[in-house]
Amino acid sequence: MKHPLYQFIYCPKCGSAQFRENNDKSKKCNDCGFTYYYNSSAASVAVIKNSKGEILVARRAKDPAKGTYDLPGGFIDMYETAEEAVKREVNEETCLAVVSLSYLFSIPNIYVYSGFEVHTVDLFFECKVDDFSNLKAQDDVSELKFIALDDLNPEDFGLLSIRKGIEMLLHIEK
Repeated sequence: MKHPLYQFIYCPKCGSAQFRENNDKSKKCNDCGFTYYYNSSAASVAVIKNSKGEILVARRAKDPAKGTYDLPGGFIDMYETAEEAVKREVNEETCLAVVSLSYLFSIPNIYVYSGFEVHTVDLFFECKVDDFSNLKAQDDVSELKFIALDDLNPEDFGLLSIRKGIEMLLHIEK
């Protein structure tokens, strides 16, 4: 397995090329002594059900995994809570307003963006939406639709953490 900082060649503090592996999750500069620990980025994922119990599924408009199914969500911004992030992401991608939410579970992931491996921890929330009349695919979503739980196929989801999340949801619902 590659070190998570294998693409980091130069020290981000002094620019030295003497930036070496320190342990499983950090590199240390042999010139200035700076140690950089690489930790997971946080992301939020929304599980939204309609009155029939169907799950809202998004089709990804961009890479990674362009054209595959996904659940609404995205990265948590700095100074933002996971709850604020999932509400913001749902609104950005679907035009819907989350009225309440509850935490379900988390799953680690590696999200490849611009050829760079971003280690994430994806926080899944069950989100309640009262009004679906404004539902519209936008931002990085090309299509939105509701799918019955019995018709969900984890293999249709392009991101590993979302695929695992769908598997867990199907297990919980049984």
